Amino acid sequence: MALSRQPSNAAGPKDQVVTSATGAKRAVFLDRDGVLVVPELRDGRSYAPRSIAAFSIYPYAAQSLGRLKAAGYLLVVVTNQPDIGNGLVSVDVVSEMHRLMAQALPIDRIEMCPHSQSEACNCRKPKPEMLVNAARRCEIDLAASVMVGDRCSDVEAGRAAGCRTVFIDHDHVSELKSASADFTVRTLAEAADVILGTMPNNRERRCAQ
Repeated sequence: MALSRQPSNAAGPKDQVVTSATGAKRAVFLDRDGVLVVPELRDGRSYAPRSIAAFSIYPYAAQSLGRLKAAGYLLVVVTNQPDIGNGLVSVDVVSEMHRLMAQALPIDRIEMCPHSQSEACNCRKPKPEMLVNAARRCEIDLAASVMVGDRCSDVEAGRAAGCRTVFIDHDHVSELKSASADFTVRTLAEAADVILGTMPNNRERRCAQ
């Protein structure tokens, strides 16, 4: 399931999409909860909000994405939403969350997997299908793109698609940390710094391979 958002104004010179040597576009793929949206925390784990009242965007997300957009990257959200398949939240509620998110942030596309963990679908991360689908539809060069997420499944999906990966470590005690990401950071703002090459000594943030 995907939501495509068209910009309301023509892009200016600083907003032109960056292309790779092959002529395809470069993108930053972003997980939703824990990256753009503030998750609910229970027993040391983070969960997607299940109501509009509980839905909020990190205050620094718009500025961070604005920097990436100004540098010419397409911004694509790729999100697992198993609460839909598990009957804990409706498609209509999640669609409204995504409408609000697309209204507040300069997002180009949203790819969503609505299936439960037990459905064995082809789109749920860590499988790369959502990234591959967006790349096919938007002419994205996956090898020149980046996946940003706060779970190992995000990193695995990015690596499987051939992207560079940035892991946001929130230090939740009951969640695994990625040891295979290209970079580990603490916030989306730091992830933007890494992608844009502006973080001092950013190689010190590189995870062990």
